[in-house]
Amino acid sequence: MSSLREHLDVLLHDWLDVDTLFSRERHAEHSRETVGAVLDLAERIAADRFAPANRRADVEEPRFDGERVHLPESTRAAVAAYVESGLLAASQDAEFGGLQLPCVAEMAANAFFSKASVAIAGYAMLTTGNANLIAAHGTPAQRETFARRLFAGEWFGTMCLSEPQAGSSLSDVATRAEPDGPGHEADALGPRFRLRGHKMWISGGEHELAANIVHLVLAKIPDETGRLPPGVKGLSLFICPKFLPGPDGRPGRRNDVALAGLNHKLGYRGTTNTLLNFGEREGAIAWLVGRPGDGLRCMFHMMNEARIGVGLGAVMLGWAGYEASLEYARQRPQGRPLGAKDAAQPQVPILRHADVRRMLLAQKTYVEGGLALSLYCARLVDEARTGRPEAAADARRLLELLTPIAKSWPSEWCLEANSLAIQVLGGCGYTRDFPVEQYWRDNRLNMIHEGTHGIQALDLLGRKVLADGGAALKLLATRIDATAQRAGQVVGLAEAGVALAGALQRLGAATRSAWATGDAEAATANATPYLQAFGHVVVAWLWLDLALATGASRPGTLAAARYFYAYELPKIDAWLAPVARREALVRELDDSCF
Repeated sequence: MSSLREHLDVLLHDWLDVDTLFSRERHAEHSRETVGAVLDLAERIAADRFAPANRRADVEEPRFDGERVHLPESTRAAVAAYVESGLLAASQDAEFGGLQLPCVAEMAANAFFSKASVAIAGYAMLTTGNANLIAAHGTPAQRETFARRLFAGEWFGTMCLSEPQAGSSLSDVATRAEPDGPGHEADALGPRFRLRGHKMWISGGEHELAANIVHLVLAKIPDETGRLPPGVKGLSLFICPKFLPGPDGRPGRRNDVALAGLNHKLGYRGTTNTLLNFGEREGAIAWLVGRPGDGLRCMFHMMNEARIGVGLGAVMLGWAGYEASLEYARQRPQGRPLGAKDAAQPQVPILRHADVRRMLLAQKTYVEGGLALSLYCARLVDEARTGRPEAAADARRLLELLTPIAKSWPSEWCLEANSLAIQVLGGCGYTRDFPVEQYWRDNRLNMIHEGTHGIQALDLLGRKVLADGGAALKLLATRIDATAQRAGQVVGLAEAGVALAGALQRLGAATRSAWATGDAEAATANATPYLQAFGHVVVAWLWLDLALATGASRPGTLAAARYFYAYELPKIDAWLAPVARREALVRELDDSCF
């Protein structure tokens, strides 16, 4: 059994109590054994199909010949193996052919694919998120026509938000959605529109890995004067397939959606990234999802799911780099102990050197802490879906609060793990003969995927900690404090409990100070260091909770927890200081200073 496979068992069963979910109606047909079988299947497919295809997907980038996008055959074979496994619908409803596995088990299975080839795994992540949105917000006909085929892997999906002139500023979206003539509201698939506009940075936007591609597109319906409504409240959401469904539901004629070009990326090269033109000719036919003006609320269903998925991908790229650098450090002889007098003594593996141990232990704390964060959020999804009303409501509050952390913390610190992996390998680390340079390049995109750090920070400090009078933040603080109190009763962990309680107090004080004047601009000018501190407090909490649950039998867990409290948690004071004093430098600086 691999170290990751063993570690997942510990997280799922010894820490997150996944076994308790099997007594709930939704998961009654499952057990520890069925979850184990799914993890074994995922590990095998990832090792046999995804990992061997990863390097080729990187060096043989998607190529557009003017008519078709070409991908390596190994990418097609890996995706086909994933589809055949049925894992696209692992946690989905049985009515859609789903297995109704707990979400946390599905995410644990997906960890193997992200580790083996995050770029190839991206097609599946986008498709599942697309289908989940349609299943949640679409009409019965839309669910049957689109979601069912997406979950089956017959069709794949995308999310189309950004535009060349409007990246993260969705209020500036200019894609138009015109009603498709008289009677457009009577279409069997919902109100029918014609889209005209351009979408940029669309992952998976063109390929031939599936029979059809279902685009979920944010656009604006013009008013009676022909003007587009301003702001995000004017955004509506549309289903716009590459091929229109025929009378039998199969792909029919080509829709007016055209590939304008491929973007050439630093990493994730195996996932096509596209500029798409909608409506170059007669207008791209699309069907409204939900109500007009409700597009952003619906799209957040997929965006939030994607944010957690991006976080998991970042974790597993960090994990892959950690494994590679640890293996190298065990085998690479170089230097001798500092106290050695005889230069003729044999060299020792670099793992014996203190600074290499520091870099490896840092990687371990980042990737194992990040995995704990990702799976904890997935466990909240299960609780929100199947828990008792009060527990479900609490889970939803915590998930909303932690989603920006689940995306941003792994994207920053597991990227740092990849950087440390390169450092461990020394000169070999930045050569293409070793895999760690690709892991770093792939992971560098995750700090931008699904919203930059700055956007996640504004979401956290500007909205999430204030929501419902700070109810979610108070709930999180209660849980963190409970862990700190439990640790106080355990020899060897009491000091960490005190440190965690103090960090929580300082985070709360900085939050209150940031909003002391009620000036949103002053409060959020230093939102990113706040996000960093918040994330470190959360991960420190999870490390201590893990140590309490499993540390006695796992010395590596205790060592990693000790590292995080000794080297990482003290960083929060530097991050919180400008937040607490509402440091005005960055917002008041004159442009001429640059």
